[in-house]
Formats: sequence, C-alpha cells, structure tokens
Amino acid sequence: MAKRRKNLGRPMIIALIILISLAMASYYISDYFYKPSFIHYKEFGIDIPAKYHVHGIDVSKYQQSISWKDVKEMNVKGVKIDFAFVKATEGIGGIDENFRCNWSNTQKTGIARGAYHFFISSKSGKAQAENFLEAVRLQKGDLPPVLDIEQTNGASVTDLQQRVSDWLLLVEKKCRVKPIIYTNADFYKTFLAGRFDEYPLWVAHYFVKDKPRVDRNWSFWQHNESGHVNGINAYVDFNVFNGDSAEFQKLLIQ
Repeated sequence: MAKRRKNLGRPMIIALIILISLAMASYYISDYFYKPSFIHYKEFGIDIPAKYHVHGIDVSKYQQSISWKDVKEMNVKGVKIDFAFVKATEGIGGIDENFRCNWSNTQKTGIARGAYHFFISSKSGKAQAENFLEAVRLQKGDLPPVLDIEQTNGASVTDLQQRVSDWLLLVEKKCRVKPIIYTNADFYKTFLAGRFDEYPLWVAHYFVKDKPRVDRNWSFWQHNESGHVNGINAYVDFNVFNGDSAEFQKLLIQ
C-alpha cells in the first residue's frame, strides 16, 4: 500500500508542474498580445507608441529658440530624443530663420539630425531643390534629406508629381542618397501612391493605433503634434522610427 501511495504522488506532481507552466505561458502570451498600444508620459504630455524604441522630433522657427542640451538630456523611462528633423528651406527662395542655429546645435549635442524642405507644388521642383542644396551641407552621420509635401497649391496631379520627381532626382544626384518623402497618410494615397513607392516614407497620421494606415513600408511615423520637451517652449511634433537602433544607424549617411 505504501508503494501505491508513492506512485499516485508522482502524477500529482507532474500535473501541478503542467498547470504552473500553462499559467505562466498564459501570462506571457497575454502580456505580449494585450500590451497597450500607447503609454502616457506626463513629462512629454502625450501618449507614445509602446513598441517603438527610436524616438525623435521635428522643428522649425515656430519652436523659437531651443536649448538642445536640455532636449538631449531628457530621458523618461528610457524614452529620449534620438533624432531631430530641422526645417531648412521652403519654396524657391525661403530659408527657415532658425535653421542654421538648429542645424549646428543638434550636431553639437549628438542628436542625429536631418534637414527638410517644405515643398510648394505650384513652383519648379528643380529650383526648389537648388534652394535646398545651397542651404544644406549634409555630413556623415546625418539623416537623408527630406521633401515635405502636404499641399497641391492648385497644381494638377500630373504637374505635382513631375515637380516632386524633379526635386527628388536632383537632390539624390547631389547628395548621393535617396531622399525621404514626408506627407500625411491621405495626401500620400491621393497624390503620390504608386509613383514614389521606392522612396523612404515619413508619414503623419495622428490618433491611430499601432502604426499609420498606409499600404506600404514606412520609415518614420509622426504620431503626435502636441508634445512637450525640455528646452522647447512650444508644442513639438513627435516621431518614431520603424526599426531598432542598429537599423537606424544604417539609415544614416555613411
């Protein structure tokens, strides 16, 4: 009889181990699949996508004078500013009044920097590219140049696409790197999709879960326009990179 009781005890122990294993597996599976898409950070004043790890901002003269040292030093539970896109030029002759200061100081603080051109669709793409190239000198470690296109300015789809193509081709030739296109999800679908899908995409799409709603690969997602960052006395756009830190480093100019 004693031997029989011992044999009965072994299956009970095995069953208990199986139950514990199942409970642990259920916990980790639940944690993986039901992890919140966004986490609120009171210091940044916004909800930030949870599954992305490389974060950045974009700025122009509207953010006024920026203390980039304070921007660099801000770190909240591992979320920090890894990159900054800086407005450089607009149209044929415009230069952002804070560009040179922002461009220099981002580099000094070690934040990966990128320069963008605000496109006027009714103007010559080549002339706008020349304006950008005259103002911006890209260096090793910088992000690729960016074309920011958000408006038609009365141009037809055919003219708009041709002018965009002119800008992209000239800048790519001079900088020897494929430029990034910035736009919002609806504008891309309506005016650009199918023509410029080989270019890296930086897409603005707010108040959505997990990722921007575009039917193609994307590199950056501008997910909020109302963030707060130490050193900036204005709202600022927040972005994430669609990849890990190693993939981000590969994107930088070599």
